[in-house]
Amino acid sequence: MLAFLTQEFPSAWRIPLRSWTNDAVSALVVNFGDVFAAITGALLQLLIRVERFLVALPWWLVVLLVAVLVWHATGRRIVSGVVLAGLMVLVGTFGLWSQMMTTLAIMLVATVFTIIIGIPIGVAMARSDRLKMWLQPVLDAMQTLPSFVYLVPVVMFFGLGNVAAIIATFVYAVPPVIRLTDLGLRLVDPEVVEAGAAFGASERQTLFLVRLPLAVPTIMAGINQTIMMALAMVVVASMIGARGLGQEVLRGLQRGDVGLGLEAGLAIVFLAIVMDRITAGYSRRWDHTAGER
Repeated sequence: MLAFLTQEFPSAWRIPLRSWTNDAVSALVVNFGDVFAAITGALLQLLIRVERFLVALPWWLVVLLVAVLVWHATGRRIVSGVVLAGLMVLVGTFGLWSQMMTTLAIMLVATVFTIIIGIPIGVAMARSDRLKMWLQPVLDAMQTLPSFVYLVPVVMFFGLGNVAAIIATFVYAVPPVIRLTDLGLRLVDPEVVEAGAAFGASERQTLFLVRLPLAVPTIMAGINQTIMMALAMVVVASMIGARGLGQEVLRGLQRGDVGLGLEAGLAIVFLAIVMDRITAGYSRRWDHTAGER
Protein backbone atom coordinates (compact mmCIF):
# COMPACT_ATOMS: atom_id res chain seq x y z
CA MET A 1 0.00 0.00 0.00
CA LEU A 2 2.86 2.42 0.70
CA ALA A 3 3.91 2.17 -2.94
CA PHE A 4 0.68 3.87 -4.00
CA LEU A 5 1.07 6.69 -1.47
CA THR A 6 4.47 7.91 -2.71
CA GLN A 7 4.90 10.42 -5.56
CA GLU A 8 7.76 8.58 -7.25
CA PHE A 9 7.37 5.30 -9.11
CA PRO A 10 8.51 2.38 -6.88
CA SER A 11 12.10 1.46 -7.71
CA ALA A 12 11.43 -2.14 -6.63
CA TRP A 13 9.11 -2.52 -9.62
CA ARG A 14 11.80 -1.62 -12.14
CA ILE A 15 12.29 -4.20 -14.89
CA PRO A 16 16.00 -4.49 -15.80
CA LEU A 17 15.34 -4.47 -19.54
CA ARG A 18 18.48 -2.42 -20.20
CA SER A 19 20.69 -4.95 -18.41
CA TRP A 20 19.04 -7.88 -20.17
CA THR A 21 19.48 -6.23 -23.56
CA ASN A 22 23.12 -5.30 -22.93
CA ASP A 23 23.91 -8.83 -21.73
CA ALA A 24 22.22 -10.36 -24.78
CA VAL A 25 24.08 -8.09 -27.21
CA SER A 26 27.40 -8.75 -25.47
CA ALA A 27 26.79 -12.50 -25.60
CA LEU A 28 26.00 -12.34 -29.31
CA VAL A 29 29.13 -10.30 -30.02
CA VAL A 30 31.33 -12.71 -28.04
CA ASN A 31 29.82 -15.97 -29.35
CA PHE A 32 29.06 -14.98 -32.94
CA GLY A 33 31.67 -12.31 -33.60
CA ASP A 34 33.23 -14.36 -36.40
CA VAL A 35 29.86 -14.71 -38.13
CA PHE A 36 29.22 -10.97 -37.98
CA ALA A 37 32.73 -10.30 -39.23
CA ALA A 38 32.22 -12.67 -42.18
CA ILE A 39 28.91 -10.99 -43.07
CA THR A 40 30.53 -7.58 -42.80
CA GLY A 41 33.42 -8.60 -45.06
CA ALA A 42 31.14 -10.13 -47.71
CA LEU A 43 28.79 -7.15 -47.79
CA LEU A 44 31.71 -4.72 -47.88
CA GLN A 45 33.29 -6.47 -50.85
CA LEU A 46 29.98 -6.51 -52.71
CA LEU A 47 29.35 -2.85 -51.95
CA ILE A 48 32.86 -1.83 -53.05
CA ARG A 49 32.41 -3.60 -56.39
CA VAL A 50 28.99 -2.05 -57.03
CA GLU A 51 30.24 1.40 -56.02
CA ARG A 52 33.37 1.14 -58.19
CA PHE A 53 31.25 0.04 -61.14
CA LEU A 54 28.85 2.96 -60.78
CA VAL A 55 31.59 5.52 -60.23
CA ALA A 56 33.54 4.19 -63.23
CA LEU A 57 30.58 4.69 -65.57
CA PRO A 58 30.74 7.91 -67.60
CA TRP A 59 28.27 10.43 -66.23
CA TRP A 60 26.60 10.86 -69.61
CA LEU A 61 26.01 7.12 -69.86
CA VAL A 62 24.27 7.08 -66.46
CA VAL A 63 22.11 10.02 -67.50
CA LEU A 64 21.27 8.28 -70.79
CA LEU A 65 20.35 5.04 -68.97
CA VAL A 66 18.07 6.98 -66.61
CA ALA A 67 16.38 8.69 -69.55
CA VAL A 68 15.83 5.38 -71.36
CA LEU A 69 14.51 3.61 -68.23
CA VAL A 70 12.10 6.44 -67.41
CA TRP A 71 11.01 6.64 -71.07
CA HIS A 72 10.29 2.90 -71.16
CA ALA A 73 8.69 2.74 -67.69
CA THR A 74 6.34 5.66 -68.27
CA GLY A 75 4.96 4.35 -71.55
CA ARG A 76 7.48 5.97 -73.89
CA ARG A 77 6.98 9.52 -72.66
CA ILE A 78 9.97 11.40 -73.97
CA VAL A 79 9.35 14.49 -71.82
CA SER A 80 9.48 12.48 -68.58
CA GLY A 81 12.77 10.87 -69.56
CA VAL A 82 14.34 14.19 -70.50
CA VAL A 83 13.16 15.97 -67.34
CA LEU A 84 14.37 13.26 -64.95
CA ALA A 85 17.66 12.92 -66.81
CA GLY A 86 17.99 16.69 -66.37
CA LEU A 87 17.59 16.26 -62.62
CA MET A 88 20.55 13.87 -62.62
CA VAL A 89 22.62 16.40 -64.56
CA LEU A 90 21.63 19.05 -62.01
CA VAL A 91 23.06 16.92 -59.20
CA GLY A 92 26.32 16.81 -61.13
CA THR A 93 26.37 20.60 -61.32
CA PHE A 94 26.22 20.63 -57.50
CA GLY A 95 29.53 18.71 -57.45
CA LEU A 96 27.85 15.70 -55.79
CA TRP A 97 27.97 13.12 -58.58
CA SER A 98 30.33 10.65 -56.88
CA GLN A 99 28.43 11.00 -53.58
CA MET A 100 25.20 10.22 -55.41
CA MET A 101 26.75 7.09 -56.92
CA THR A 102 27.85 5.98 -53.43
CA THR A 103 24.34 6.53 -52.09
CA LEU A 104 22.89 4.67 -55.08
CA ALA A 105 25.26 1.73 -54.47
CA ILE A 106 24.24 1.48 -50.79
CA MET A 107 20.57 1.73 -51.70
CA LEU A 108 20.83 -0.88 -54.48
CA VAL A 109 22.63 -3.43 -52.32
CA ALA A 110 20.21 -2.91 -49.42
CA THR A 111 17.20 -3.09 -51.75
CA VAL A 112 18.40 -6.28 -53.46
CA PHE A 113 18.82 -8.05 -50.12
CA THR A 114 15.46 -6.70 -48.98
CA ILE A 115 13.77 -8.16 -52.07
CA ILE A 116 15.62 -11.49 -51.87
CA ILE A 117 14.67 -11.99 -48.22
CA GLY A 118 11.36 -10.08 -48.07
CA ILE A 119 9.46 -11.64 -50.97
CA PRO A 120 9.90 -15.29 -49.81
CA ILE A 121 8.78 -14.26 -46.31
CA GLY A 122 5.73 -12.54 -47.83
CA VAL A 123 4.94 -15.68 -49.85
CA ALA A 124 5.21 -17.80 -46.71
CA MET A 125 2.90 -15.38 -44.85
CA ALA A 126 0.32 -15.60 -47.63
CA ARG A 127 0.32 -19.38 -47.37
CA SER A 128 0.14 -19.57 -43.56
CA ASP A 129 -2.25 -17.57 -41.39
CA ARG A 130 -0.41 -18.74 -38.29
CA LEU A 131 2.91 -17.42 -39.55
CA LYS A 132 1.25 -14.11 -40.43
CA MET A 133 -0.17 -13.90 -36.91
CA TRP A 134 3.32 -14.27 -35.43
CA LEU A 135 5.12 -12.01 -37.90
CA GLN A 136 2.59 -9.17 -37.89
CA PRO A 137 3.70 -7.75 -34.49
CA VAL A 138 7.36 -8.05 -35.53
CA LEU A 139 6.73 -6.07 -38.72
CA ASP A 140 4.73 -3.50 -36.76
CA ALA A 141 7.64 -3.06 -34.36
CA MET A 142 10.15 -2.76 -37.21
CA GLN A 143 8.08 0.00 -38.83
CA THR A 144 7.27 1.96 -35.68
CA LEU A 145 10.54 1.58 -33.76
CA PRO A 146 12.67 4.73 -34.15
CA SER A 147 15.65 3.98 -36.37
CA PHE A 148 18.07 5.38 -33.80
CA VAL A 149 17.09 2.57 -31.41
CA TYR A 150 18.46 -0.24 -33.57
CA LEU A 151 21.43 1.73 -34.85
CA VAL A 152 23.24 0.97 -31.59
CA PRO A 153 23.11 -2.86 -31.82
CA VAL A 154 23.80 -2.69 -35.57
CA VAL A 155 27.00 -0.76 -34.87
CA MET A 156 27.90 -3.24 -32.12
CA PHE A 157 27.53 -6.18 -34.52
CA PHE A 158 28.85 -4.72 -37.79
CA GLY A 159 30.91 -1.67 -36.79
CA LEU A 160 30.72 1.83 -38.22
CA GLY A 161 30.45 2.46 -41.94
CA ASN A 162 28.47 1.51 -45.01
CA VAL A 163 27.83 -2.11 -44.00
CA ALA A 164 26.06 -1.01 -40.83
CA ALA A 165 24.05 1.40 -43.00
CA ILE A 166 22.99 -1.47 -45.27
CA ILE A 167 21.82 -3.56 -42.32
CA ALA A 168 19.97 -0.64 -40.71
CA THR A 169 18.34 0.19 -44.06
CA PHE A 170 17.30 -3.45 -44.46
CA VAL A 171 15.61 -3.51 -41.04
CA TYR A 172 13.82 -0.25 -41.76
CA ALA A 173 12.79 -0.97 -45.36
CA VAL A 174 11.90 -4.70 -45.45
CA PRO A 175 8.36 -4.56 -43.91
CA PRO A 176 6.61 -2.95 -46.93
CA VAL A 177 7.77 -5.58 -49.42
CA ILE A 178 6.78 -8.39 -47.01
CA ARG A 179 3.35 -6.92 -46.33
CA LEU A 180 2.54 -6.11 -49.95
CA THR A 181 3.75 -9.49 -51.21
CA ASP A 182 1.41 -11.12 -48.72
CA LEU A 183 -1.42 -8.76 -49.71
CA GLY A 184 -0.86 -9.22 -53.45
CA LEU A 185 -1.02 -13.01 -53.19
CA ARG A 186 -4.13 -12.91 -51.01
CA LEU A 187 -5.90 -10.59 -53.48
CA VAL A 188 -5.50 -13.00 -56.41
CA ASP A 189 -8.92 -14.12 -57.61
CA PRO A 190 -9.61 -17.60 -56.12
CA GLU A 191 -11.44 -18.59 -59.30
CA VAL A 192 -8.26 -18.08 -61.31
CA VAL A 193 -6.33 -20.25 -58.85
CA GLU A 194 -9.03 -22.93 -59.01
CA ALA A 195 -8.92 -22.82 -62.81
CA GLY A 196 -5.18 -23.44 -62.75
CA ALA A 197 -5.65 -26.37 -60.37
CA ALA A 198 -8.42 -27.75 -62.57
CA PHE A 199 -6.01 -27.88 -65.50
CA GLY A 200 -3.67 -30.04 -63.44
CA ALA A 201 -1.24 -27.41 -62.15
CA SER A 202 0.60 -28.39 -58.98
CA GLU A 203 0.73 -26.10 -55.96
CA ARG A 204 4.21 -24.93 -56.96
CA GLN A 205 3.12 -24.30 -60.56
CA THR A 206 0.06 -22.40 -59.36
CA LEU A 207 2.24 -20.20 -57.19
CA PHE A 208 4.86 -19.37 -59.83
CA LEU A 209 2.67 -19.36 -62.96
CA VAL A 210 -0.60 -17.95 -61.65
CA ARG A 211 -0.49 -16.25 -58.26
CA LEU A 212 2.90 -14.51 -58.38
CA PRO A 213 2.45 -13.04 -61.91
CA LEU A 214 -0.95 -11.63 -60.93
CA ALA A 215 0.48 -10.25 -57.68
CA VAL A 216 3.44 -8.54 -59.36
CA PRO A 217 1.84 -5.02 -59.48
CA THR A 218 1.26 -5.11 -55.72
CA ILE A 219 4.72 -6.54 -55.10
CA MET A 220 6.21 -3.77 -57.25
CA ALA A 221 4.37 -1.23 -55.11
CA GLY A 222 6.09 -2.81 -52.10
CA ILE A 223 9.48 -2.57 -53.82
CA ASN A 224 8.74 1.07 -54.60
CA GLN A 225 8.01 1.79 -50.94
CA THR A 226 11.13 -0.12 -49.92
CA ILE A 227 13.30 2.04 -52.19
CA MET A 228 11.74 5.24 -50.84
CA MET A 229 12.31 4.11 -47.24
CA ALA A 230 15.89 3.13 -48.08
CA LEU A 231 16.53 6.65 -49.35
CA ALA A 232 14.88 8.05 -46.24
CA MET A 233 17.58 6.27 -44.20
CA VAL A 234 20.42 7.99 -46.08
CA VAL A 235 20.78 10.90 -43.65
CA VAL A 236 20.23 8.76 -40.54
CA ALA A 237 22.81 6.22 -41.71
CA SER A 238 25.37 8.98 -42.13
CA MET A 239 25.44 9.26 -38.34
CA ILE A 240 27.02 5.80 -38.15
CA GLY A 241 29.66 6.52 -40.76
CA ALA A 242 27.84 5.87 -44.03
CA ARG A 243 29.25 7.89 -46.90
CA GLY A 244 27.35 9.53 -49.73
CA LEU A 245 24.75 12.27 -49.88
CA GLY A 246 23.68 11.77 -46.27
CA GLN A 247 27.22 12.50 -45.13
CA GLU A 248 27.08 15.80 -47.02
CA VAL A 249 23.81 16.73 -45.30
CA LEU A 250 25.35 15.90 -41.93
CA ARG A 251 28.48 17.90 -42.78
CA GLY A 252 26.34 20.89 -43.70
CA LEU A 253 24.49 20.60 -40.39
CA GLN A 254 27.71 20.38 -38.38
CA ARG A 255 29.29 23.36 -40.14
CA GLY A 256 26.15 25.44 -40.34
CA ASP A 257 26.56 25.38 -44.13
CA VAL A 258 22.98 25.83 -45.30
CA GLY A 259 23.96 25.77 -48.97
CA LEU A 260 25.71 22.40 -48.72
CA GLY A 261 22.77 20.93 -46.82
CA LEU A 262 20.34 22.25 -49.45
CA GLU A 263 22.35 20.86 -52.36
CA ALA A 264 22.72 17.42 -50.78
CA GLY A 265 19.07 17.40 -49.72
CA LEU A 266 17.90 18.27 -53.22
CA ALA A 267 20.17 15.56 -54.64
CA ILE A 268 18.47 12.98 -52.39
CA VAL A 269 15.04 14.26 -53.47
CA PHE A 270 15.98 14.10 -57.16
CA LEU A 271 17.31 10.55 -56.79
CA ALA A 272 14.12 9.54 -54.98
CA ILE A 273 11.95 11.03 -57.75
CA VAL A 274 13.88 9.16 -60.43
CA MET A 275 13.67 5.81 -58.62
CA ASP A 276 9.99 6.35 -57.81
CA ARG A 277 9.08 7.10 -61.42
CA ILE A 278 10.94 4.06 -62.72
CA THR A 279 9.50 1.53 -60.25
CA ALA A 280 5.99 3.01 -60.24
CA GLY A 281 6.01 3.14 -64.05
CA TYR A 282 6.93 -0.53 -64.41
CA SER A 283 4.31 -1.43 -61.79
CA ARG A 284 1.59 0.27 -63.86
CA ARG A 285 2.87 -1.30 -67.09
CA TRP A 286 2.77 -4.78 -65.57
CA ASP A 287 -0.70 -4.12 -64.16
CA HIS A 288 -1.99 -3.16 -67.60
CA THR A 289 -0.31 -6.19 -69.18
CA ALA A 290 -1.90 -8.49 -66.59
CA GLY A 291 -5.27 -6.85 -67.23
CA GLU A 292 -5.00 -7.49 -70.96
CA ARG A 293 -4.30 -11.15 -70.29
